[in-house]
Amino acid sequence: MPRTAIATKKKPIYSVHPGIAMTQKWVAELKEKTGRSLDEWLRFVKKSGPKDEKERRNWLKQEHGLGTNTAWWLAERSVGKGTETADPDEYLKAAEGYVERMFSGVKSELRPIYEALLKLGLKVGKDAKACPCQTIVPLYRKHVFAQIKPTTRTRIDLGFALGHMEAKGRLIDTGGFAKKDRITHRIQIESVKEIDDEVKHWLKVAYDRDA
Repeated sequence: MPRTAIATKKKPIYSVHPGIAMTQKWVAELKEKTGRSLDEWLRFVKKSGPKDEKERRNWLKQEHGLGTNTAWWLAERSVGKGTETADPDEYLKAAEGYVERMFSGVKSELRPIYEALLKLGLKVGKDAKACPCQTIVPLYRKHVFAQIKPTTRTRIDLGFALGHMEAKGRLIDTGGFAKKDRITHRIQIESVKEIDDEVKHWLKVAYDRDA
């Protein structure tokens, strides 16, 4: 009998953002905290609320006492947006689009640098993962240990979570530690050739600090 080829599903290069699980937990607790489930809120907003998303957001806050984040998300969902923030499959589809838009147009020439940094970041340790957002690609272990950001049309900033560490060499202190930001340092990269041993060193240091 002829052999039948077995299709293998390609493992996605990106991982589900940790925020998805937080949103799912929030949805599960919504009725207990607000008196309505997500579906009940969406039906109510569409039936009784204003037509505009911004007006719905303000209406939910002012008339129904919901917090800013809850009102914002419900208003967004009520107009058919934001599904990727609570659904892992939808997020992974959206993540590809985030990256495509980040490195399109005037920033398209940064794509080779991004691909090289992404590959390096995912190889730094077995539990490293990339979870794209709309303007940056954070690299996670337990927390964000680095991030890839197309800052200008000619430069990517590779950010690191290094705490109160002295900046030396090409490492730039972002002032993040004083502001209690996760990313505290960065290295500017304008070509693939600039992804050298110094870049690899700080990436590994940041990864190891998040053990």
